[in-house]
Amino acid sequence: MTVVSSFSASGPAGATASAVCSLSLDPMMMLVCLDLGSRTLAAVKLAGRFGINVLGLDQREAAEVFASKAGQDEKWQSVRWRRHLDVAVIEGCPAHIVCDLQEVIGGGDHVILTGNVLEVEAQPGEPLVYHGGLFRALDPDEQ
Repeated sequence: MTVVSSFSASGPAGATASAVCSLSLDPMMMLVCLDLGSRTLAAVKLAGRFGINVLGLDQREAAEVFASKAGQDEKWQSVRWRRHLDVAVIEGCPAHIVCDLQEVIGGGDHVILTGNVLEVEAQPGEPLVYHGGLFRALDPDEQ
């Protein structure tokens, strides 16, 4: 589970996103999908940059808060974060990726954002997975 983030004149913006994947290895690119009505989408378009915060197993509450219609202030007060390369990075995530926005492509009630990877940082930790309507850990027996 991830939180896609950006930074606008009014502060950090973020939304939970499960549709996130690698798009290209050369150049390194990512793809994320956001709802057309997302306040985070507006911030990403304005900033021209987005972050992908890969949430850890112990960050389920953050996934739920960022998936809600709560205001951005409430969302960001629920986590420790820092501004880095003009995106909001959630502290304690196993990984974060910073991308320059390349394209915004329509896709039904969502848009597809593509971005060139500027930075990838990873640290030890197990990612939070959302599958079959449940939050869970990766099961090593299923790999």
